[in-house]
Amino acid sequence: MSDQKLVDVQLDQSTIVRWSADVEHERRIAIYDLLEENSFELLKSSDESYSGPYKLHLGVQEGRLVFDVTNVGNHPLMSFRLAMTPFRRIIRDYFAICDSYYEAIKTASPSQIEAIDMGRRGLHNEGSMLLMERLDGKIKIDTQTARRLFTLVCVLHLKEGRGPR
Repeated sequence: MSDQKLVDVQLDQSTIVRWSADVEHERRIAIYDLLEENSFELLKSSDESYSGPYKLHLGVQEGRLVFDVTNVGNHPLMSFRLAMTPFRRIIRDYFAICDSYYEAIKTASPSQIEAIDMGRRGLHNEGSMLLMERLDGKIKIDTQTARRLFTLVCVLHLKEGRGPR
């Protein structure tokens, strides 16, 4: 079994807003699934001899997504920020379609729900691919790991006062 993985993921607690039950559920599932199965490899590190496993702390500061990666003993290995601007349109559209999806499951036909869900998954994939591109040269992740991390980026985006609910 590879050590090139995350064994702990935390979201910045300093600015958490009260999330809806749906958002909290998505956050818990994303973290659970992420810890169950992920591929996470630092490409640059302050300790080049260390090769995992890793702990990740995600946050948002001054409009930037903050990645703090440590070893299991909490020794810092890498810290960097990514601009949120490239993600904003996708996140806004993703929130809008998620709202439509949650409304549709109450009254829409199965084919309508499926169509909305396909759009939701498409936007989620687009956000995941963008995240992989933005992490290029810093962290190597697989598609499933990117999808789960993108979910967490969306949750963090709510902390900035954007998004639904």
